[in-house]
Amino acid sequence: MRKHRSFSIAQSLEIKDALLEWSKKYSQIVWLDSNGHTDSYGSFDSILAVSQVPNDQVIKTVDEARKRIGKTKDWLFGYLSYDLKNDIENLSSNNFDGLDFPKIYFFQPSKIIHIKDGEIGFSYLEAYGEEIEQDYIKIKSITDSERSKIELNQPVHIKMRIHKDAYFDKLNRLLGHIHRGDIYEANFCQEFYSENTEIDPLGTYRKLNAISKPPFAAFLRHNDKYALCASPERYLRKIHQTLISQPIKGTAPRGKNQVEDELFKNQLEHDEKERAENIMITDLVRNDLSKSALKGSVEVKELCKVYTFEQVHQMVSTVVSKIPKGKNPFELIQETFPMGSMTGAPKVSAMKIIEALEETKRGLYSGAVGYFEPNGDFDFNVVIRSILYNEKAKYVSFSVGSAITAKSDPEKEYQECLLKAKAMRSVLEGG
Repeated sequence: MRKHRSFSIAQSLEIKDALLEWSKKYSQIVWLDSNGHTDSYGSFDSILAVSQVPNDQVIKTVDEARKRIGKTKDWLFGYLSYDLKNDIENLSSNNFDGLDFPKIYFFQPSKIIHIKDGEIGFSYLEAYGEEIEQDYIKIKSITDSERSKIELNQPVHIKMRIHKDAYFDKLNRLLGHIHRGDIYEANFCQEFYSENTEIDPLGTYRKLNAISKPPFAAFLRHNDKYALCASPERYLRKIHQTLISQPIKGTAPRGKNQVEDELFKNQLEHDEKERAENIMITDLVRNDLSKSALKGSVEVKELCKVYTFEQVHQMVSTVVSKIPKGKNPFELIQETFPMGSMTGAPKVSAMKIIEALEETKRGLYSGAVGYFEPNGDFDFNVVIRSILYNEKAKYVSFSVGSAITAKSDPEKEYQECLLKAKAMRSVLEGG
């Protein structure tokens, strides 16, 4: 059971900063922020879940997730790593992993705080219910000077796991698979990393979020492991009997002025190759959703719609379906994970091929951060445009990828990866 209180607030941006500062004392943190973006399927402007000592409701294995998600009548916050695929399909991952994030992790928060429509709402487990008032006072009292005490990182020296010549070689091998008909499309990713490096996770997240202002931002802490996520993409949302997926495929840079910006946006809208990428993945998502959908209920609400973000234009499609009452929420994850936009078509064949060509295990990158509600509803992002950090190992990493189709030009794909890496790289290198 939980105790609930709400208070009116004037400046949500200031409260958001204060909330993040206040959360630093907790070892388990999930912060999700829409950055003012509104859509038909969101529940909050932002939401924070914290716990100091993990309780009995922690989920650390796929077996526990299958048994307990949907039956725990409370909130669960956490993540699904890309390598969950190995428990869903007959797949394996043997590439190098410098981050060592657990495959899956969810916790039952002792304290949940959300912001919506000019109010801050507190939802605390009963054991902590008497702390709501004092926590609210403390959060309100956090001053600008306290919030600005961000440790400035020393510039981080970023290395590329795959250099340009090797990237071209791997892409040509991937194109060989496509031309033979093994697959139609695959998302090929590469890692940028730094060893023996220390960063201030919260300060780094704030800088990354300020650059990108994405609709599915997340700051996650699991003990000594951090995800600083500036994601523009929703993986999967369940609202009662409605399931929503919003794959992104198709990227263009922002222009230097309004005229150039509109030109780039218009070029993306009409780019045959980018549209083909998006349509193939949208079809894959339709197929994934159909596994549990009521007959005839899968519908493409938006196809190849271009949305504008701080750093890039992106092509987004929205697919919805109706599901039977009582469907277990984790089964819906298993039927659709990993998300189509980060794999390829056909999905299993594409995952096998990219696993053989990529140099590193993806881990939390290409996974999802989000929550399950007490009634079984959920919302998860796609972990892209994200910096991952293992504090104990002093290892910092971010990865980027692009969709490869028969019409792909390796040079253009390489440049798209550099464009997607720009925000993370500038934050870490101090540019």
